[in-house]
Amino acid sequence: MSSAWSITASANPPRSLFVDYPLGHTTGRPNHLVEQTGIVSSALALIASATEPGRIVPLPLAWPDEWKNQAAGLGDGRSERLDTPQYDRPEDEQAVRQSDR
Repeated sequence: MSSAWSITASANPPRSLFVDYPLGHTTGRPNHLVEQTGIVSSALALIASATEPGRIVPLPLAWPDEWKNQAAGLGDGRSERLDTPQYDRPEDEQAVRQSDR
């Protein structure tokens, strides 16, 4: 089960059920037992029915509010990705260098 299509596709799982909901809500909205049961039942049925490797099956569900637009406006607060190791503290870097000896 996934709610991040591009990440799931790059992992190439044997089969996956895609739910276009915010991360952390792959099994449905809080306190919506019927919806949650339906999503989990669909995932279990996919185990038996999916015969094509890497298949991602989208469920035709929509989160009830404009969560995608709200999330897009938040920006990406992660720090820059570098090719060299980054350390929180100088002691951390020293510990790594000592362990490499």
